[in-house]
Amino acid sequence: MNTEINGLKINYRDEGQGPLLVMLHGWGSNVDLFDGVIKFAAKKYHVVGMDMPGFGKSDEPAEPWEVSDFVDFVIAFVKKLYPDEKEVIFLGHSMGGRVIIKMIGTKSEDELGFRIPKVILTDSAGIKPIPSGKQSSKTKRYKFYKSILVNTGIAKAFPGTLESLQKKFGSADYAAASPVMRASLVKVVNEDLQEYMPALKMPVLLIWGDQDTATPLSDGQQMEKLMPEAGLAVIQGAGHYSFLDNQYLFNKILGSFLNVDF
Repeated sequence: MNTEINGLKINYRDEGQGPLLVMLHGWGSNVDLFDGVIKFAAKKYHVVGMDMPGFGKSDEPAEPWEVSDFVDFVIAFVKKLYPDEKEVIFLGHSMGGRVIIKMIGTKSEDELGFRIPKVILTDSAGIKPIPSGKQSSKTKRYKFYKSILVNTGIAKAFPGTLESLQKKFGSADYAAASPVMRASLVKVVNEDLQEYMPALKMPVLLIWGDQDTATPLSDGQQMEKLMPEAGLAVIQGAGHYSFLDNQYLFNKILGSFLNVDF
């Protein structure tokens, strides 16, 4: 299905009937990765998920976005398509969790136009990572080579050299992204959202893979401490996509929280 939000064509899925459950995917992902979770939850819920701007089949924003821009987009999406809904449950993976945390931490119920009774965060981002020694060394080398290219005039004469350097030293997500989304990624990952986490006073289910290296289990443990009504469920052997690595156990945990028969 397609809609238009603030001039952007947005692809989304809408399945099932019942209380509204909105799913937000992670960086570099798309709504279809949630397919197994959507089909399970749709047995009892009205499940909606969209390709966020810049991902999947949705349009890319014209300018780089930060977390607050994604927050405003999600609110606009819900208000346009489901204006009569008074309660919305949110489930977010990775960056999707980051958007949910900042939305609840910065928007009042009146601004949202709906109440959020429950939240599910799986392998969620939101805690700014501390660079390892290896990462710090890589960053220093990047800055050193960049300074050479800029100071010698090579970057100006051959603009592609800076882009090649960024691809070489950046993450896989950074290398795969367009210039606009690369700039967005930098804005998004450099924002630490811990100050907003105590605002999540509703029941929060945290589901984490113990082998997650992108948003490590320690992030989930810290969120459990900061969110007053949070509980952490750990899936052994699962990585950053715990809902794919062990969909059976993930859905079983989710079903218990949402009262969906397994």
